[in-house]
Amino acid sequence: MFMNHSEMEMSGPSVNRRSRTVKRRRWGGLRQQWKLLGLFEIDQEHEFHSLTCMMKEGLRAAVQNTIDNPLPDELCEDDYSLEVTQIHKDFRMETYAGPVFASLRRSLGMTEKEYQQSLSSEGCYLQFISNSKSKADFFLTNDKRFFLKTQSKREVRFLLSNLRIYMEHLEKYPHSLLVKFLGVHRIKIANQRKKYFIVMQSVFYPDDRIMARYDIKGCEVSRWTDPAPEGSHIIVVLKDLNFEGQFIHLDQQRPWLLRQVEIDTAFLQTLNVLDYSLLLAHQPLHQDELSQSLSFATLIMRTKKSVNPVSSPTHAASPTVPGVVADEDSSPLPSELNCTHNSHITECSGNDGMDNTSLEGENIEGPSRAGAESADLQAFQSQNRRLLPNFKNPLHVIDGPEQRYFIGIIDIFTVYGFRKRLEHLWKRLRHPSQTFSTVSPPAYCHRLCHWVQDHTK
Repeated sequence: MFMNHSEMEMSGPSVNRRSRTVKRRRWGGLRQQWKLLGLFEIDQEHEFHSLTCMMKEGLRAAVQNTIDNPLPDELCEDDYSLEVTQIHKDFRMETYAGPVFASLRRSLGMTEKEYQQSLSSEGCYLQFISNSKSKADFFLTNDKRFFLKTQSKREVRFLLSNLRIYMEHLEKYPHSLLVKFLGVHRIKIANQRKKYFIVMQSVFYPDDRIMARYDIKGCEVSRWTDPAPEGSHIIVVLKDLNFEGQFIHLDQQRPWLLRQVEIDTAFLQTLNVLDYSLLLAHQPLHQDELSQSLSFATLIMRTKKSVNPVSSPTHAASPTVPGVVADEDSSPLPSELNCTHNSHITECSGNDGMDNTSLEGENIEGPSRAGAESADLQAFQSQNRRLLPNFKNPLHVIDGPEQRYFIGIIDIFTVYGFRKRLEHLWKRLRHPSQTFSTVSPPAYCHRLCHWVQDHTK
């Protein structure tokens, strides 16, 4: 084999220099890529500043309309198809099914003033840039309580067409892990395309102590993400393969989680959807949270709120989902944060997935209430309720012996239609010995449930 003169020159020291240069460029590119991940304040120099200012103005007016027009005692068919258009100086905003989402917000213990303040506060929105393949834009309110995500017209139509059964599912299972949709809107700015967006409750709220975040689909192909460089503050959402070798340690609450994931994924199967994700995050419990026990008064309050059978997202008069903490009591006390390490309460879990709360030798209401208590407990069991933590965002927070977990199911808009069936066949040929996300809804449901079963203790 012969080399020409230039090839011979490249085989010397210059090759090493070039190699080092390529490595530096690659590392520079990697650092530049990391800079594009995480949360960014949308200030006046940001490309989305004008858009988010209009979104805030439009949302303030939309919520004010709900405040000025009190909800009916019960939702009707027209509420699900209602569209309200509000004209502003530089844009117009459409709000879809406003009374329905307002009713859901109220059932979550959220006042309209509180919701309005979070969405339209003076603080800038935050842009969340992730390693997701989604083309959607993600924004967070300044307090990180609510997510705003742009959606396609098809996805919005899908949500609105299934809104009634979604609400019925949340009514039947008040402690569902499904993401809570709080509003659907469309904004039209002059000389620009219309943008549809939804408002969701953030699963990872509050996030100030979260150590790691995961997006789980229960498969292998394309399910690894390079972690953030050690010591960096970049927020990276990891995936299935990053979680291998770890477990969600829940002890007594494990059967409840298995059962609720089974219930929620079975519902999504009826919608013929796939590719949804189980969001998971964890943070260590503080020492005072580990060692201190619940007060008896707090236990009574939490038990009553968790068993209370009358809350309903479809009946506007019902004030709260069980377990929601009133504003004046929302600050978590150290003695209220962990219900598995205390002397006043034991949570006994059976195979039916229910956490039965037993008080040691105490009768809260007396014997005359036995019949009512029995009915409440039957509802508690049939609706797969649990004793919710006295903590913000209680429906998505589960405490284990040493860790607090944030868990929710998101991205429920991908229908298993003709394109996805073709994609399934193609991936079967390309990845014959690996699991991938594009499978039939029954297979997807079964696989995610199996993942949760295998990765919990």
